[in-house]
Amino acid sequence: MSEKFDVTVIGGGPGGYVCAIRLSQLGLKTACIESRGSLGGTCLNVGCIPSKSLLNLSENFTKAKNFSKLGIEISDLKLNLDKMMKNKEKAVTILTKGVEFLFKKNKVSYFKGVGKFKSKNKISIIDNNNQEILIETKSTVIATGSEPTSIPGVNFDETQILSSTGALSLKKVPKKMIVVGGGYIGLEMGSVWSRLGSEVHVIEFLDFITPGMDREISNEFMKILTKQGIKFHLKTKVEKVSKSKESVLIDVLNSEGKKEKLDCDVVLISIGRKPNTKSLNLDGADIKIDEKGKIKVNKKFQTNISDVYAIGDVIDGPMLAHKAEEEGIAVAELIAGQSGHVNYDVIPGVIYTKPEVAYVGKTEEELKNSNKIYKIGKFPFMANSRAKAIDEAEGFVKILADSSTDKVLGVHIIGPHAGEIIAEVAVAMEFGASSEDIARTCHAHPTFSEAIKEAALSVDKRQIHS
Repeated sequence: MSEKFDVTVIGGGPGGYVCAIRLSQLGLKTACIESRGSLGGTCLNVGCIPSKSLLNLSENFTKAKNFSKLGIEISDLKLNLDKMMKNKEKAVTILTKGVEFLFKKNKVSYFKGVGKFKSKNKISIIDNNNQEILIETKSTVIATGSEPTSIPGVNFDETQILSSTGALSLKKVPKKMIVVGGGYIGLEMGSVWSRLGSEVHVIEFLDFITPGMDREISNEFMKILTKQGIKFHLKTKVEKVSKSKESVLIDVLNSEGKKEKLDCDVVLISIGRKPNTKSLNLDGADIKIDEKGKIKVNKKFQTNISDVYAIGDVIDGPMLAHKAEEEGIAVAELIAGQSGHVNYDVIPGVIYTKPEVAYVGKTEEELKNSNKIYKIGKFPFMANSRAKAIDEAEGFVKILADSSTDKVLGVHIIGPHAGEIIAEVAVAMEFGASSEDIARTCHAHPTFSEAIKEAALSVDKRQIHS
């Protein structure tokens, strides 16, 4: 007899494990299937968490090299990359084991293996010993995430031709790294290896980096990264990638329309991600996907098959861990008969470089394209006391507000701790705040968050400190 569950979640990443825990909290007998062998998905294992560990460690290394300027004298500073990687792996292990503990605490049944549909109510699990386990389920949530996309005809070997996974585990610092794609992941990983001593070049097909970001922030971001030593090749198309034993050769069509050959030790291909659905046997359950390979869902996350739902990177929307988590909570509550929802207008995004970049809501370009009349308030960190005191004064805060109602429509930050202080405006926007509301809220001094208050004052041209 196969075990029966109220809901089965396929995928134990940020969306899947959060969904499974919430389902169990709501009194539903819940199973979660994960093929990786550890919970947390791409984010905890080979994405958000290990990359943030390396970003922090590499930033500390860079700071230490410049301590003498601050009156802190040190000598014999050396990089121990092996120890740095072990520190990263320790953080990953602690967090993934923590999710396993949460499953036990919340009585979620955890199956290690590859899950696929036998029918809409029967799930086959091939475990690590290649044995099949069959379970029955009233409802299923697909939360299998995404995987890196490569250039056609170019395969990842994770030693010379890297995805983000390989870029997290290099055995030595490459003399020269080329990053294909000027998006978030490529710039974060490029920053790590640049700080550790690699010559980093970024190839971007467009004439700007970080597509989808507010252009003024994007332009400032590229100026700062250039100053840090990263070299950019904009309006450049990669035509071919080939490798020898010692190096990688990249044929490009440059911004002047001329063919050029670039060589490097390793190339990181970071041009996007695609839904990870190939092992699910979607055809067997007649579940429909769109032209991009994403699973089609309605506003309640239901697929075309009743009682089969999908969340996270396999459906439309930004491929962000916290977006998947919000959807996981929402779909669990909907399955339990409650009224879960996700406000897609207030999902923040963060790039964890130095300085950090964070945003929530509309960009100025989006407002222009929709013919929205808006006001702008800006405040530079150069005029922020805390930022100046610790010598991290690059960047600014930009607030976009409706011209007639003053409702905050979007906030964009490049500067110290941007990923943390963006939460203030996300909460404000969730409650429909105006720039006046933020401006009249007392902010502690000296803090980075005062730049938010001053930018809000600036919307009506009444900032005090600039």
